[in-house]
Amino acid sequence: MRPKWKNTCSLSVKKSMFPNSSNLGRPPFLPKHQQQTNFFHELPLTIPPTLLSQQQIVDARFNFQNAALSRALLSGNLSTTPAVSAQPLTYGNGSPVPTSAAPTLFRGRKRLSEQNVPYDVKRQRFHSPHCESTVVNQTVPLPEERRYSFPGSIPSPLFHAHYIPDLSGCVPPLRDAPFPDPIETTLPVAKDKLSQQVLELFQACQQQTCDLNRKELCRTELQKEIQRIFPQSRLFLVGSSLNGFGTRSSDGDLCLVVKEEPVNQKTEARHILSLVQKLFCTKLSSYIERPQLIRAKVPIVKFRDKVSCVEFDLNVNNVVGIRNTFLLRTYAYIENRVRPLVLVIKKWASFHDINDASRGTLSSYSLVLMVLHYLQTLPEPILPSLQKNYPESFNPTMQLHLVHQAPRTVPPYLSKNGSTLGELLVGFFKYYATEFDWSRQMISVREAKAIPRPDGIEWRNKFICVEEPFDGTNTARAVHEKQKFDIIKDEFLKSWQRLRDKRDLNCILPVRPTTQKR
Repeated sequence: MRPKWKNTCSLSVKKSMFPNSSNLGRPPFLPKHQQQTNFFHELPLTIPPTLLSQQQIVDARFNFQNAALSRALLSGNLSTTPAVSAQPLTYGNGSPVPTSAAPTLFRGRKRLSEQNVPYDVKRQRFHSPHCESTVVNQTVPLPEERRYSFPGSIPSPLFHAHYIPDLSGCVPPLRDAPFPDPIETTLPVAKDKLSQQVLELFQACQQQTCDLNRKELCRTELQKEIQRIFPQSRLFLVGSSLNGFGTRSSDGDLCLVVKEEPVNQKTEARHILSLVQKLFCTKLSSYIERPQLIRAKVPIVKFRDKVSCVEFDLNVNNVVGIRNTFLLRTYAYIENRVRPLVLVIKKWASFHDINDASRGTLSSYSLVLMVLHYLQTLPEPILPSLQKNYPESFNPTMQLHLVHQAPRTVPPYLSKNGSTLGELLVGFFKYYATEFDWSRQMISVREAKAIPRPDGIEWRNKFICVEEPFDGTNTARAVHEKQKFDIIKDEFLKSWQRLRDKRDLNCILPVRPTTQKR
């Protein structure tokens, strides 16, 4: 049976699973021995131009004539700032940034019925009625030419490559050459109705290359502007946009790294973000909409890019997000059942209003870790512990400029478990509805098993404990009300019972409306 829904982009599953490292939302880092007193440095002039990505070419030599702007912003005095006009942001056709005179409308993807929710809610949406026509057609590669930009790259004649079929299904190695052979991702065979529904939903909703290109272009533009304030900073695209579990409606997560040392999130990070917010409100107001500083445990600036119509969250020096992005991406591609299962469960949680940490339920990151944990704990595991099997590749102290290279030696995981996607989906709900001990156990992907809860204060009086694989914190700490916890448990139980009896995805997640929302 063929999928019933189509995207504006091709639904081909021929995707580069771990494309050229320099094009993956990763600004160029130099090895420590090439650095002098600064964490970041200019690119070495000996690199042949043909080996530079668009990101590396952009701002490889920073223009320090904008020092006056930097000093003015750092001092908080914008009145003395010289007029600096940002270059028009374009999408391949040379047209300037389109701005709409129409008022922006709140979409509220997580809670569509609550139009009066304050802005400092984790996943609000602001929608311009003219946004769709501004970007999509220009960024979609032409199918007939069979030319594909690597995810995260900007369409350019230098960065087109042909797809060469390769059914190995592993995470391809990262290479220094600009033209690595992309690897075709094979999807599991659907042998039953439920598995077919899971597969079709995944194909309809998975993030497309053009979606990632739009986020990457915004990242590139913002990095140029932020470097006017912090010349040696770098801006990383992280989270679901790069970890393999993104959907067409996924937000963009950005990490601004300003120095090698840790940053105090309560003081220094908030001050840096206030300067970034001020820049967005003034010099970049033509294409950055309603930047808002959210003073959370890890403070962020939320904003919307008018050109790509994407919501972004920007943090400062939360480098664990860079590390776990590449860890999750490796898990996503070493076994071909992982990504479809994770995407459907994320859609299910969103539909049942239990996928919003700002409202006391589960974050998408916690949900992904829960799925990985379940697949690790089956009698015949489908996933291993990558941190145990490849400790040198996922060392939490590894320098940032090496993190993206970590999965190059990780082969595909060959599991003896032949369960279908449908069987795994039912088993996932059964595990958390009837088997996992919420009161005594902690979910640990690092250990590939459920482990006893720690005695630390962070774990006390918490209803759900999900260990962050690198820093050991609780990613599900937002679930702090028993009422919300009971709702989450009830959704797991009801969904397991319905799927067990009917074996139809529509009984827990209406498929057609979900694919229309993407």
